Amino acid sequence: MANAFKIFDIPDPQKATIQRFGLEGGYVGPSEEESPWVPYGDKAAIRHLSFDVRGGWYSNILWIKEPGIIGTHKHRGPVIMVCLEGSVRYLEYDWVAEAGGFINEMPGQAHTLVTDHPQGVKLFGWMQGASDFFDEQGNHLETIDVFWFVNHYVSYCEANGLPINQALFL
Repeated sequence: MANAFKIFDIPDPQKATIQRFGLEGGYVGPSEEESPWVPYGDKAAIRHLSFDVRGGWYSNILWIKEPGIIGTHKHRGPVIMVCLEGSVRYLEYDWVAEAGGFINEMPGQAHTLVTDHPQGVKLFGWMQGASDFFDEQGNHLETIDVFWFVNHYVSYCEANGLPINQALFL
């Protein structure tokens, strides 16, 4: 641990290729200047953190501001979430995720996200692929994917005179 705070060169036979074609990691801070809360309906907002249009991955924080529901949806790709604040559950399962809880959703699963917590919930999510949303009769409403989330972010920024943070695009 004596050299734990020292930067040193790691030998790597692919170093030049990585430097030429690889992407650097990034950082999105807590400021809304770096990524604003974009309204998602009347009682929710999304803070977009990354968009990978090549792989169809996107990450964000979903904030449902009071008790409420995100309708029934079916994922076509994996979803990994961490409950940051409040609590959340699915009508189809018997568990409740609280702050610090981990949620791992598999492709093909359909469920209805609900928060009963008085202050709602904030969920960090890392998702891939599309999600189909349905009404109470099982009729398809819309499909959202990485490009839907890009449009959600970009159109909000453009409508409000905010700069597009290129660091969000991988």
